[in-house]
Amino acid sequence: MFNTTLKSALRFLTVGLFSVLLWNACKREYIETDPVCFQRDVQPIITSNCTQSGCHNSTDREKGRDYSTYDGIMRDVEPGNYRQSELYKVLVTIGPEVMPKSPYNRLSKDQIRTIATWIEEGATNDSCAVSTCDTTGVMSYTTRVKPILQNNCNGCHGGTAAAGAGIVLSAYTSVKISVDNGSLLGSIEHTGGFSAMPSGGGKLANCDIAVIKKWINAGAPNN
Repeated sequence: MFNTTLKSALRFLTVGLFSVLLWNACKREYIETDPVCFQRDVQPIITSNCTQSGCHNSTDREKGRDYSTYDGIMRDVEPGNYRQSELYKVLVTIGPEVMPKSPYNRLSKDQIRTIATWIEEGATNDSCAVSTCDTTGVMSYTTRVKPILQNNCNGCHGGTAAAGAGIVLSAYTSVKISVDNGSLLGSIEHTGGFSAMPSGGGKLANCDIAVIKKWINAGAPNN
């Protein structure tokens, strides 16, 4: 009798503990541990992927939404609750409501995680500006350059995207073409004779430009 009761209690505690762990894992499915900042981390992703021509910009206002401003984005954000935020829901859903719509590329898991974390942290309009820019050592395409291009450029220049004038920046071989003809650096530095990029957004952060420029000056290695 005692052993049966003890076994039942242990089984109940085990199931309860497993349920709590599973609930917490699901609840924080897309949450990072590092702080996320709107202007530095979130805004470039949304500008690149959601404000193209015909989408959620100040001119076209698809479905009445303008994601070119913080206030416009906040219309679909429930601060502190990413799962109840329409912005998050349309990024992870399956079907006709998914955003960005085909033929534009869906956001990567890392990009969705960044947006979800920002929402869960309160969705504040912060910048997290840093006073120093680390351009020491060798600039890696994989860890330094590619993330900059992914968050700021690949909404239009992602290969299968509808926009981008045939310029692809989602693979090293195609990035190298834009490096060799000078268009990548010319565009992000807003040099005369080149299309200023990112389109519809402000100039890249000085640190991001410095990272890409140093990588290019080193021969733009696939490292």
